[in-house]
Amino acid sequence: MARLPDHPVDPLFPRRWPPRAMSGAPVAREAILSLLEAARWAPSSGNSQPWRSVYAVRDTAPFGAIFESLEQSNRDWCVRAGALVLLAAQVIRPDGRPAAAAQLACGAALMAFALEGTLLGLVVHPMGGFDRERIRLATGIPPGMEPQVVIAVGMPGLMDDLSERNREREHPSPREPVSAWAREGRWA
Repeated sequence: MARLPDHPVDPLFPRRWPPRAMSGAPVAREAILSLLEAARWAPSSGNSQPWRSVYAVRDTAPFGAIFESLEQSNRDWCVRAGALVLLAAQVIRPDGRPAAAAQLACGAALMAFALEGTLLGLVVHPMGGFDRERIRLATGIPPGMEPQVVIAVGMPGLMDDLSERNREREHPSPREPVSAWAREGRWA
């Protein structure tokens, strides 16, 4: 399926999508650090950078602990991920005040992470399907931080290695046109 923009944008944007097919090959820590470095430069809510991350590479105990927090439907295809990354939002500032834009900033960091992954030729697939309390225990994130997303990172793999259900879903999804969700001046 071709993803064709209706307005001029860099080709990187429609090229980015989250496949599930990964090879099972390890992902170098240096590549993970490059993804996190890209996230570092995201818009950051008054330069507070209210995102926090815990990452684990394949075949380590921390990877297994994060993997076990995933819903079964995600475990089915994440079994070949080279790394798993938790992105959490620091929703309570160090001074005790709420950080109202923390989740928005966390989303911006995720997009920077994903775009860098696309440029590096990696699979970057964010997931919301995980047990938040279980991952909190697995990663040791403290109170005041809320798990937002787990990101599977890997080398591209073969679609044939996916279950039939996931093979059917393994294609870039279309997007609503801008006219469906944006209005000039006022919504109604």
